[in-house]
Amino acid sequence: MYKTSNPALSDAALKSAQSYDGQNVMTIQGTVNKAMMLLLLSVITASWAWSKPQAAVGFMMPALIAGFIIAMVTIFKKQWASVTAPIYAIIEGIVLGTISILFEARYPGIVMQAVALTFGTMFCLLLVYKSGLIKVTDKFRTGIVAATGAIALLYFISLIIGFFHMQMPFIYGSSPLGIGFSLIVVGIAALNLVLDFDFIESGSKQGAPHYMEWYAAFGLMITLIWLYMEILRLLTKLRSR
Repeated sequence: MYKTSNPALSDAALKSAQSYDGQNVMTIQGTVNKAMMLLLLSVITASWAWSKPQAAVGFMMPALIAGFIIAMVTIFKKQWASVTAPIYAIIEGIVLGTISILFEARYPGIVMQAVALTFGTMFCLLLVYKSGLIKVTDKFRTGIVAATGAIALLYFISLIIGFFHMQMPFIYGSSPLGIGFSLIVVGIAALNLVLDFDFIESGSKQGAPHYMEWYAAFGLMITLIWLYMEILRLLTKLRSR
């Protein structure tokens, strides 16, 4: 059974998307091309948000809501990914651009550092994965899925107690414990990329239909966005000390 903590890239996704004609099937190169297209769309709208900060802030909340809705539609209607994934990338570009503006205003230079670390991490892990240094075994998948679930649970609890004006200091604080927590989360987010790479490779080997290229690229985008946000959070903690 294929397991991944990314809700978009799962064993069920592959099983429900088998292709038997042997022609219009998912390929690694096709997925890479589509992932690059999604990243380009995000960069374009993020650049717009960066150049129009006042307008971007006004779009922030609607974009967050729209992005969540589009993501859910894509997860449940994978066949629509060729349309919904680009829309998601465009919307998330606005969100990321706006958030980046806020961080950059407080800590100049932090955004470029976060971007460089995000893509540097992705390429390093891709090389490690292709070299075989990291073996994606069932135990590895289970461990990453469990760790990601635990992090999601902590964030959810933090959100709930936030309504009662309480916080978990190690999540938001810049103490050694807080920095340690962020380092762990960044590590888990990075290792999720390995699961995404394995999903893409497995999909191409199993002959998943062509639209799964868009879907897998969409799932990779989700992980990259999470990794970027966690690196940004970590750098903020380090800068604030």
